[in-house]
Amino acid sequence: MSTRADDSSSMLSNLSTENRRFEPPAALAAAANVKADAYVAADADRLAFWAEQAGRLDWETPFTEVLDWSNPPFAKWFVGGRLNASYNCVDRHVLAGNGDKVAFHFVGEPGDTRDITYAQLKDEVSRAANALTALGVVEGDLVAIYLPMIPEAVVAMLACARIGAVHTVVFGGFSAEALASRIEDCNAKVVVTSDGGYRRGAPFALKPAVDEAIAKLGSRSPVDHVLVVRRTGQAVAFNDATDTWWHDAVDSASPSHEPTAFDAEHPLYVMYSSGTTGKPKGILHTTGGYLVGTAYTHHAVFDLKPTDVYWCTADIGWVTGHSYIVYGPLANGATQVLYEGTPDSPHQGRWWEIIQRYGVTLFYTAPTAIRTFMKWGRSIPDGFDLSSLRILGSVGEPINPEAYVWYRSVIGGDRCPVVDTWWQTETGQMMISPLPGVTAGKPGSAMKALPGIGADVVDDAGVPVPNGSGGYLVLTQPWPAMLRTLWGDDERFVSTYWEKFPHGAGRGPWYFAGDGAKKDADGDLWLLGRVDDVMNVSGHRLSTTEIESALVSHPRVAEAAVVGASDETTGQAVCAYVILRQGSDSGSSAGEDLVQELRNHVAKEIGAIAKPRQILIVPELPKTRSGKIMRRLLRDVAENRAVGDTTTLSDSGIMDLITSGAAKSTED
Repeated sequence: MSTRADDSSSMLSNLSTENRRFEPPAALAAAANVKADAYVAADADRLAFWAEQAGRLDWETPFTEVLDWSNPPFAKWFVGGRLNASYNCVDRHVLAGNGDKVAFHFVGEPGDTRDITYAQLKDEVSRAANALTALGVVEGDLVAIYLPMIPEAVVAMLACARIGAVHTVVFGGFSAEALASRIEDCNAKVVVTSDGGYRRGAPFALKPAVDEAIAKLGSRSPVDHVLVVRRTGQAVAFNDATDTWWHDAVDSASPSHEPTAFDAEHPLYVMYSSGTTGKPKGILHTTGGYLVGTAYTHHAVFDLKPTDVYWCTADIGWVTGHSYIVYGPLANGATQVLYEGTPDSPHQGRWWEIIQRYGVTLFYTAPTAIRTFMKWGRSIPDGFDLSSLRILGSVGEPINPEAYVWYRSVIGGDRCPVVDTWWQTETGQMMISPLPGVTAGKPGSAMKALPGIGADVVDDAGVPVPNGSGGYLVLTQPWPAMLRTLWGDDERFVSTYWEKFPHGAGRGPWYFAGDGAKKDADGDLWLLGRVDDVMNVSGHRLSTTEIESALVSHPRVAEAAVVGASDETTGQAVCAYVILRQGSDSGSSAGEDLVQELRNHVAKEIGAIAKPRQILIVPELPKTRSGKIMRRLLRDVAENRAVGDTTTLSDSGIMDLITSGAAKSTED
């Protein structure tokens, strides 16, 4: 990402239009878990700071060295220490007298509910650990978990951690082919799955995909056993040689199990990237540093108190579910909501109904969901009592300023701080975020690196850019929950993340996140999304995120996606796809006037160079089941070529509507 004057001016031009600032509520600031002196302590002695945070966990054997960075980029954190992640997430809370505290309020999509205490969770995890051991799973074996959002997914993960097995959770929306590639790459010995799950009022199948994946691998399949949870009651094929019902194996197992302590660097899990081409990228996280990083950041960023009810809406199949449903919150002894379904089933107020019912105080969701709620209108959440909420979190992508303000105002009642968090599967833990009792919030900005984290924005030469400039986001110091390598591929690990900014004078390599960022006049950080989502229009580099934010700031726009398409004159041209808020007229004549109005609005917000060449009003955007917008498909439409693979979309039919709409727009 260039930082020439002409580039910087176009990238940063809309910063001056965002001058809203929200100070921490006085009461929250006074009682906050983490105050401003945390930054001072971490800056004075970063390793001592992380050693102090490690003291929040129970270690069977104390560590002798906080960080071994003698062979960068291969880090070892809390050297010599031994602990068990499952013990830290469950047993120690029971032993401390909190066994009756609710760990999870589970809400099934059909409406079934279960409250699971820490004592009950300990017994279930112990039974599952004994059942896995009976199936021959030993320390270091890989277990693939392919489940819906049900308690057994958490139990299976913690059972693996308890016996030193390494889990790889595969999102339940992935295909049999994606599952097969992951099973083969990590040599999974056991697969934990279910007959199916529920989505929008109907059951969907999972077990058939496991059968298909194993059949695809044929003689290459490493799977010895498939453990099947009965969730929906659907009929499934059963192979008596390999398949076992969860209720037969786990329910009959002993609830007594003594966890084993493992080295801090013992592998905890492998999470595969969701790419659809090439060899899957297995991101390896280990035990000690990961647990320290996730527990501390959850405690700090959400200001967790013993009486809080916390809800993260992510799926456990993604890293947000690993770090901020399973390991971080459970290590902190939190009470959580675990919800199986979608925001719109059986009605569009489902999430607010759950917040009202359980008195949720801390809420963590994605900008995609927030923009969907904006589209539906505020009358829906206004029909529920959301006064229990005290902190709102955002995760997954940069949040548009207008979505931020809507979230804070409509959901948070203009009283709840919004913690806009930046981190990645690879980082394992939150890296950049406001602290709710310390940091003022600026809509659209993740603000600054958390205590103990080194982050900066640099130019092509690796030189930090001044305030008011943009460039590459880098992490300048190792951190506890960092990925250790890519499974079975150290060379790819180095080349993917560490080669762009290699060893410099007196320092190790810097981790390049793949994201662009900018510093405002105060030095606060604004994430621009992936570097490959930066367009070059007539020599000016424009962020798709900035243009999307400009579009969403228009009162009639609920959501927008922007791509760069080839253009003979400008090199690339801005093409936008827009969803209107409910009640906006999308008829053809009104649509033509509105399109021109939106183009002019972008020009006013950013500059004439950013004015979209075309804007298509669409009923929906192509999204995966995790909520990510598949911009490559929109780029296919913009460049008038055949639309690529749509199998990972939650609704593949939406591309037919978009394509036909684009064709009609061209004819008109």
